[in-house]
Amino acid sequence: MGNTVVIGVRVPKWVKKELEKLGIDYSREIREYLINRVREERAKRLIKEIDELAEKIGYIKGNLSSEFIREDRDWNWGK
Repeated sequence: MGNTVVIGVRVPKWVKKELEKLGIDYSREIREYLINRVREERAKRLIKEIDELAEKIGYIKGNLSSEFIREDRDWNWGK
């Protein structure tokens, strides 16, 4: 891993003992959880931004892609 920092997490003693007894790599579990959590939050905020932008732009009536295709097909292209 590139630049890393240490984050301390305080849990009850029995939890740590159980994690060790069960052979759970809690360091990896916590790291993966936090990475996934950041990705989820970024996605959620990006979706919110997109929704807000779409609201400002408004609804576009019709099927623009089919209109563009038809316009392109009908174009004379220098003939």
